[in-house]
Amino acid sequence: MKRHDPDTGDAHLGPTDPRSWAVLALALVFLALGALFLAAPGAGAAIYGIPEPAGSGRTALRAIGARDVALALYLAGLTLVSTRRAVAVVLAASLVIPACDLAMVAGTALWWQVALHVVSAGVLALVASWVMWDHAA
Repeated sequence: MKRHDPDTGDAHLGPTDPRSWAVLALALVFLALGALFLAAPGAGAAIYGIPEPAGSGRTALRAIGARDVALALYLAGLTLVSTRRAVAVVLAASLVIPACDLAMVAGTALWWQVALHVVSAGVLALVASWVMWDHAA
């Protein structure tokens, strides 16, 4: 049985809805990436597509990690307690992250590093659309 928001009638994502599991899997990926940037900034830089900075420049890499951990927690929390519309809005708004990341590394990163940012944007857009789509309507 799906729970609905009494004000909007919008359904919550339930534990049997495959969209819940897709968002939670996406959250897990962002959590892992965030943990990598926090624990091993050099490895994070290599994946991200920038050279590893020395000294205090590593703080910026850890900020990327904190951003990814926060996004993972937003997605997981909203998926578990909020409406599917709220989850879709956060997913769609999060497209700013890979778009800005792509703008920062375009022209300097290797093709596969650029592709990771493009794929990230594509996955966020697809999952946002899928979550927003009310297949019961």
